Amino acid sequence: MKLTTRELSILAVFGAVWGLVEISLGSVLKSLNVPLSGMILSALGLTVALIGRVYVPRKGSTLFIGMIAMLLKLFSMGGIIIGPMIAIFTEALVAELVLSLFGKPSRAAFSLAGALGVTWTLLQPFVTGPLLFGRSMLVVWLDFIDNGVRLLGFEPQAVVGIVLVMLAIYLVVGALVGWISWSLARQLAQRAGKTGFPVARG
Repeated sequence: MKLTTRELSILAVFGAVWGLVEISLGSVLKSLNVPLSGMILSALGLTVALIGRVYVPRKGSTLFIGMIAMLLKLFSMGGIIIGPMIAIFTEALVAELVLSLFGKPSRAAFSLAGALGVTWTLLQPFVTGPLLFGRSMLVVWLDFIDNGVRLLGFEPQAVVGIVLVMLAIYLVVGALVGWISWSLARQLAQRAGKTGFPVARG
C-alpha cells in the first residue's frame, strides 16, 4: 500500500479520533460499569474508521487507522490495556478484510464490515482469556452466560436463547454502524469534494 503524505495525514487524524474516543470515553464507561461498553466503543471506533475509508479508499487504510488508535491506547491511565488494544487492532483488521474482499466500497460492504467488527468484541474473551490471562474456557463461557442473564433477564438455563440474542444484538448494531457510516461518509465526502479534499468518488 503506497500512500501519499496527504493520505497518511488524513488516516492519522481518523486514527487519532478513534484513539481519543477509546482513551476518554472508554475510561468513563469503565468507571461507570456501563453494560455493553465494549460494543459501544467498538461501534464508535468503527464508525470513525469506516468514514476514514471513504476519504482514503485504499486497501489497508482501515487497518492503518486502527493501528494508530491502538498505539494511542497506550496512553490510557490505569488498568489492563492489552485487551482493548487487541480489540482495536482486530476490529480494524476484520473490517479491512471485508472491505478488501468486496473491492469497490459499497453500503453492503460497510454494513458487513461493521457487523463482523463489532461482533468481535463479543467473541474476543474466548480467545484472549485463555491465551493471555490464563482463564479457562469454562470460566469465560460462564461469564458470558452470566452477562447475558443480567442484561437480557433470561433464565440461566436458556443458554441457546442467550447466545442467539447476544449475537443478534452485536450483529445488528454493527450492521447499523456500517450503514450509518456509509451515509455520513458520502455526505462528508461530497461536501469536502467541493473544496478539493481527496475523497472517494462515485
